[in-house]
Amino acid sequence: MDDAVQRFAKEFVSDVNDGLTEIPFSEEVFTRLVLERLEDAEQLEGTFPLFQQGRVRNSIYRIDGYSFDEDRSRLELYTTIYREDLPPARIPQAEVTRAFERAIRFVNACIEGLAAQLEPSNSDASDLARLIEAQGSTLGSVKIILLTNGLVDKTAGSTDWRDRKVDFDTYDIVRLQRILGEGETRADIAVDLQALTGAPVPCLHVPSQAGEYDAYLSVLPGEALSRIYDRYGVRLLELNVRAFLGLQGRKSVNAELRRTIADQPSMFLAYNNGIVATVDDLEIVNDQAGRLSIKSLKGLQIVNGGQTTASLHRARRKDSLNLGNVAVPIKIIKVGGADLSEMVASISRAANRQNTVQLADFSAGDPFHQEIETLANNTWLNDGKGRWFYERARGSYLAAEAKAAYRKSDQQTFRAQTPKQRRLSKLDLARYLTAWDGLPFRVCLGGQKNFQHFMQRMKDSAPPPPDAAWFKRLVAKAIVYRAAEKKIRAMKFPAYGAQITAYVVSGLAHKTGGRMDFERLWSRQSVSTELETLVEAWAPQIDTLLRQSAGQKNPSEWFKKEECWLDIVNGLPALSDPLPPELSYAGVVDGDEVATAQPRAHSVADYERIEQCMNVTAATWLEVAERGYKAGAVHWKVAAICRTLASYAAGGWDKKPSAKQAKPALEAYQACARAGVIEVSAAAEAAAIS
Repeated sequence: MDDAVQRFAKEFVSDVNDGLTEIPFSEEVFTRLVLERLEDAEQLEGTFPLFQQGRVRNSIYRIDGYSFDEDRSRLELYTTIYREDLPPARIPQAEVTRAFERAIRFVNACIEGLAAQLEPSNSDASDLARLIEAQGSTLGSVKIILLTNGLVDKTAGSTDWRDRKVDFDTYDIVRLQRILGEGETRADIAVDLQALTGAPVPCLHVPSQAGEYDAYLSVLPGEALSRIYDRYGVRLLELNVRAFLGLQGRKSVNAELRRTIADQPSMFLAYNNGIVATVDDLEIVNDQAGRLSIKSLKGLQIVNGGQTTASLHRARRKDSLNLGNVAVPIKIIKVGGADLSEMVASISRAANRQNTVQLADFSAGDPFHQEIETLANNTWLNDGKGRWFYERARGSYLAAEAKAAYRKSDQQTFRAQTPKQRRLSKLDLARYLTAWDGLPFRVCLGGQKNFQHFMQRMKDSAPPPPDAAWFKRLVAKAIVYRAAEKKIRAMKFPAYGAQITAYVVSGLAHKTGGRMDFERLWSRQSVSTELETLVEAWAPQIDTLLRQSAGQKNPSEWFKKEECWLDIVNGLPALSDPLPPELSYAGVVDGDEVATAQPRAHSVADYERIEQCMNVTAATWLEVAERGYKAGAVHWKVAAICRTLASYAAGGWDKKPSAKQAKPALEAYQACARAGVIEVSAAAEAAAIS
């Protein structure tokens, strides 16, 4: 075992021991840490730590967490083996096998009615057991994943279970270090086509004249392509410029793909443009007929055709369509002397013709993220000694840390200026801003899916380029989110802590109109004890609201829906005096308000008026402005404010009213209502002037 793995293992044990102050069981701390970090590394998504152990017919079942992807009809169960041994010890294969078997017993027990036997207080396990019982016959796939800080020899496999395959996978300390320490790369994607299809896949070799690349033209079975995507997911598309665009709409390209798969599968090859892929290497052999064939691929990336790949996978998993007669044309490019990133960009521009490719479709290479990275490097804290690190490309923080490690003084400087707690990833950014914008249900989709939605919103809204003030507000929002996350984790909710955090932060942003003393947060780099106390008071109330809203629905899936947020937002806890200093600030914070000689501190009444303004529709605010002004009930300056609020409402309240706007606007609303200038018919609007 190399030194890097041993250092990584030692740091992980230290992190687990630090977490024991919040959670008393080391295996539970380890599970939570691994799931959180693998989600951030885009290896897993939508995970929930959940320890559940019991007996069924004298045999033990056990799981330590799960995730369920409704779209892919995919269940993943996590089981943990944690040791404090240093250096890491090898886990006997018999113990690994027992861990997998106990997880399968849990699935069996659920299908056979475990939910009815669980204690009523164990609602989280009951929810999962009911989900598995309801979905058992239609599950597209089941995977058992072992999480361990030990060493495992056999890391993957499968077994037959109820007329289907159950796949096994393992994240041991070596693999965790490669992913979380060094950062897993596309080189770790290895596809054995012979094992997938039963034989090497015939191809035609077309070398370039200049030697810049080798091209191979072939046809992949749709079933094989779907299974490759099932194994590697969106990591296959890291070089792809577009996310999967969904199946909605009659004219949707993906809807046409689905119709062809369902109605004319044998015509798929004729109708579809196929996919373009790059590889770092591939193994070429001659098959039994003497034809040139591809046996395996290494470093596979689908540069063009991500929609085709995801549509085939969805058709097989979600719609249970047979892909036996589906064949997909594929052009595989092995890059030689050419620069891979430059070639991929050129292929993308030339090949993507089904939908317009825009800059916001990229991730790490997007100018937006490049600008944030520049801002992070150049925006120092008020003490001039520290800054935040924006991890534009996954693994860049560790790379920078490793570079600084060549000289001890540089390493100490790097760690002092940019400690790990001030590292900010693309997924973090999307999580914090999405929650603050009142979209907690998107945060609950998981890091990857939320990031895709975030980038689409950025493309649609085309905001101005970020500046230093914007970056400081971003950091302030990150500080609030992380403080809420830490407090809620310390409160030891049995499950859904991440979801509670997202809804608490969104609720706080909604109640305050998205306003807070961001300058105080930036300068102090921490929240006040009063704000922590507010979060502590809100969290159990939000937890209750979420569970009541879910009712008999599966909570983890319900929390991902906008209807859940719309239900929760009407019952949010009220603010009360005294307000935390972050909310009772006086002065200008975000440039939306006009500075006065003696700025007045914000009060609970200010925030209540802001919330009331947001209960009124855009059309009504326009009526207040136009009809109220014509009738002499509204001053022209106030009419201008009402028009501004109408534009905010039309934009879905992405921008929210300030306290200085809310007070005269509501007074104008009330004056128009009393004078009969406008009709107040909706119950929500009637509540706004009560």
